[in-house]
Amino acid sequence: MSRFQWIAGLVVIAAGLAGLAARADDKEKEKGKAEPEVVYPVALLGFEERGAGVKDLGPKVADILFAKLTAKSDLFLVERAEIKKALDEQALNLSGAVKADEATKVGQLTGAKLLVTGSILMADKKLYLIAKVIGTETGKVVGASVEGAASDDLGGLVGKLADEITAKIGKDATKLVPKPTPAVDRIAALEKKLGKATRPVVYILVPERHIGTPTIDPAVQTEVSRFCKATGFEVVDPDEGGKARADVLITGEGFSEVAGRVGGLVSVRARVELKAVDRKTGKVLAADRQTAVVVDLAELVAGKQALQDAAATLAERVLPKIVANGKK
Repeated sequence: MSRFQWIAGLVVIAAGLAGLAARADDKEKEKGKAEPEVVYPVALLGFEERGAGVKDLGPKVADILFAKLTAKSDLFLVERAEIKKALDEQALNLSGAVKADEATKVGQLTGAKLLVTGSILMADKKLYLIAKVIGTETGKVVGASVEGAASDDLGGLVGKLADEITAKIGKDATKLVPKPTPAVDRIAALEKKLGKATRPVVYILVPERHIGTPTIDPAVQTEVSRFCKATGFEVVDPDEGGKARADVLITGEGFSEVAGRVGGLVSVRARVELKAVDRKTGKVLAADRQTAVVVDLAELVAGKQALQDAAATLAERVLPKIVANGKK
């Protein structure tokens, strides 16, 4: 072997060792990377005042708690105005006592996965702040509470309550918020619910927009069409003038908008409304709406996913009504 070949061989070996070291270093860096942060959309309702000595404390506790929870990086607080709008739409006035079906309705209208409410009471010169965290999809409840002297700083007590609530959510998140169900399982469950009933021919047209940016493709319309086709409905193409062939017209609208930013993540809220009408009679077979919140690194990705999530949930509720009401 010549001296040149010997040196070249050493260079190749050194390069190989350097590559191995670089790959090992990359693996170590990957190990050190944190898992993507899970951010839970939370709706904060009022606090009920129970007994003497706590008059007018309910709104104060709710306002301070909202500010404290907003600072938590793993929670996204739904705007109070959005919650009020949702409650007004359903003529709900929820405070400390919330039923499971009411919590579900709040989740549908605001996109919240968790609902926080509670009560305040005074006993033996001690102030008790008691919170309930309710999963809007599961109906499961966990509690958190703090106590202090009546003379203690209210802001400090509420701050401790915020910490307790955050800790409870972190510990019991899997119990409160169900794991996402794969689309194939959701479709299978929907098909089972529909049974052997005759599926009408449907025409689907749902315009949508992402506030501030152009809409790339109709996520809602595509998702509803996918659920229809997968469960045996014939879907006519709205671009090919097939409306006259349809038995049922599914129309509505969808929009998404940035709801807030948490660190490097963006929260996007989407709202979808659908209406199903018998084309020949004009009878409304179903009308429903759903809000979804998705947190992602990219705004448009989050917006598209939120629209798809809301549309899929609506399809699960609306399609059975179309089949059932179409028989009457």
